[in-house]
Amino acid sequence: MANPTEPLFFSEAIVFLGAAVVAVPIAKRLGVGAIIGYLIAGIIIGPFGLGAIQSVEKITPVAELGVVLLLFVLGLELNPNRLWRMKSDIFGLGSSQILLTGFVLSGVMTLLGLSTPVALIGGFGMALSSTAFAVQILKDRGDFSSAYGQRAFGILLMQDIAIVPLLAMVDILVSGGAKQADSSTWEQIGLTVTAVLLVIVIGKYMLSHLFAILASTKAREMMLAAALLVALGSAALMHWAGLSMALGSFLAGIMLAESSYRHTLEADIYPFRSLLMGLFFMTVGMTLDLPITLAYLWQIIVGVVVVMGLKGLILWLLAKMTGSPHADAMRIAITLPQAGEFTFVLFAAANVTGFESDLFTVMSAIVILTMIMTPFVGKAYAAYLEHLEAKGESEPLEPIEEFDDHAPQVLVVGFGRFGMVVAQMLMSNGLGVVAIDNNARRAVQARRLGLPVYYGDATREDVLRAAGAEDALLIALCVENELVMAHAIELIKQCFPKAKIFCRATDRAHAVQLAMSEVDYHIRETFESGITFGREALDQLGISTERIVEIEHEVREQDLERVVCDAEQDSAKNSAMLKDAVRSGRRSSKKAMG
Repeated sequence: MANPTEPLFFSEAIVFLGAAVVAVPIAKRLGVGAIIGYLIAGIIIGPFGLGAIQSVEKITPVAELGVVLLLFVLGLELNPNRLWRMKSDIFGLGSSQILLTGFVLSGVMTLLGLSTPVALIGGFGMALSSTAFAVQILKDRGDFSSAYGQRAFGILLMQDIAIVPLLAMVDILVSGGAKQADSSTWEQIGLTVTAVLLVIVIGKYMLSHLFAILASTKAREMMLAAALLVALGSAALMHWAGLSMALGSFLAGIMLAESSYRHTLEADIYPFRSLLMGLFFMTVGMTLDLPITLAYLWQIIVGVVVVMGLKGLILWLLAKMTGSPHADAMRIAITLPQAGEFTFVLFAAANVTGFESDLFTVMSAIVILTMIMTPFVGKAYAAYLEHLEAKGESEPLEPIEEFDDHAPQVLVVGFGRFGMVVAQMLMSNGLGVVAIDNNARRAVQARRLGLPVYYGDATREDVLRAAGAEDALLIALCVENELVMAHAIELIKQCFPKAKIFCRATDRAHAVQLAMSEVDYHIRETFESGITFGREALDQLGISTERIVEIEHEVREQDLERVVCDAEQDSAKNSAMLKDAVRSGRRSSKKAMG
């Protein structure tokens, strides 16, 4: 029993923080992600686990603030124009997904013997995905701003909006359809419209002035306080109107997306958002009733497979029909197959009269387990793609291995940050350039921008030949993987000996390998950028040009000695060849710098 003199939530806070500190690093080490760590921690410390936390209901409102702050930050990243461009995904794709998935799952539940009202509530509840869960997964993958990430987020937004009519549907179903559109219904519609307009007007015309005044005080804590006030105040306003709190904070974030304070606000709120999101996922885990789950284990497992399978299939089908390539449609399907937090809201609204207690618990267990399984489905799909890549195959319909007819003067292998700059320099002089990259998504995105980038494996002779290596004057190897580069160098020397080979060295040891491979030119990007940085710093400090040249020469000679030492070559011939290769590369580098 808690000490009556103990501060409110003091022991609970210690339990939550301790569980997070232990579970999340273990989950990350196992490669299953932080979210699974939070969920498992919640199951263990919850009332059906060790019982360290007994009252989940008292903590849930605080935990839900994590979702509110998450949506506020997401709003900061989306300006109104960008959101307007997503309208077809929100209202078209999102609405179609809710209706089709809801009716299909309701039909399955009806076939299993559930009553029509219960089947409709269960089916449409399971049709909703977890905004908090899916967005966190997209963020962890770094795909939130990708094409499929934005489409998935559009679906989630529509689901947040749909909670209001779905709650009205539950009210009608549990009352036997007796309710009609009376004055209270129109009053609710009026409240909803008023709340949305208030958030938009205040956000657009007042908040920027407020933050300008606060910024002039130079009191950073006031900026933080105002950011939390805006996020929580807009959430409270929407909650008062019967809408999702997360939707209110999202709208407020959008209104500030074009202000000059968005990055400061995002940085200030980030620690609160991350901790409260962790608390939210732990409270979800704590609601899993282990005795009931074990008693109905096989039924629950079948329910999880059916929900995730049908929902994923419908998501893939709708995404394909509305213009997504196969790969993006698959990623949407494996990101949103879980049921969500709003499913609990619908079940709770119907639980008083519409559900039996055990049925509600079983459905809630299915919801939680779909959340837990989603990251594992994503990892399985990623492993499948890696298996295809290892076999030299490509992801269906996305990779491109058909090249233009004209022969390039330069073939760039690797279109990351380094390769992109190299290609830009070459194309600026009108040279014919073709680039290949083994990252299918990167290649497709580059081609959408009109760049001559294709999906391909540089260790395959047929791919290099199709890309124009046979006629290329120079092949620039800009990849980071040293094994891939070594294989490509050997292949190019054997099959395309006319081409000059220019290479990007990742470190000193790699530079030694490249020098011994007798490539035509190589450069250590970090070394040369460090030399340039140091030279400019010396110049700004007033050091004479002659002295700067001397210092640069000394540093280069010292580094050359370390390179030769690292090579550990006993043969004087090899050492001399190594010095000549490195000096040749450096002369070219200094000549380019003027």
